[in-house]
Amino acid sequence: MDIDNNHFALFGLSERFALDAGALDRAYREVQTQVHPDRFANRGATEQRVALQWATRANEAYRVLRDPLKRAIYLCTLRGQDPADEHDTKMAQPFLIQQLEWREALDDARANQDAAAIDALRHELDAMRTTLTNEVEQALDRDDHADLASERVRRWMFIERFAEDVESASDRTRSTVP
Repeated sequence: MDIDNNHFALFGLSERFALDAGALDRAYREVQTQVHPDRFANRGATEQRVALQWATRANEAYRVLRDPLKRAIYLCTLRGQDPADEHDTKMAQPFLIQQLEWREALDDARANQDAAAIDALRHELDAMRTTLTNEVEQALDRDDHADLASERVRRWMFIERFAEDVESASDRTRSTVP
């Protein structure tokens, strides 16, 4: 894949989930110094437009690569999987049951305005996020199992969406407690 289409190539980085954040930051700054539109202010309209396109491309690539979940989705996509495909909803039954249990626990915590239960859910989600991050790294970087990584990323995406619900419930619980 060439530099025009690959975020990792744009920054001269290996296509791996495990990423040195400092190396990404340095590479991003280097690319930005080369393509920033201010450098082309005295050039023609075409060069200015191309510089703006490259700067926008670098910003998007950086945004994707610095976020672990977005990076995982991107890597899966590069390897022929699309974890964000809304039509691919298959998940292991134990995880589906876990989702139902979490939803019920959140509903109960909301109904009872139980901040401790909401905090417990938050901690459980943090632990699951850590587990999934490690499993995705293993599947992508060491085992080369993009299909397994994609399934784990779908779980991670659910965790992130559910974590937003938990945070919202936590905010509402805190605002109603005297």
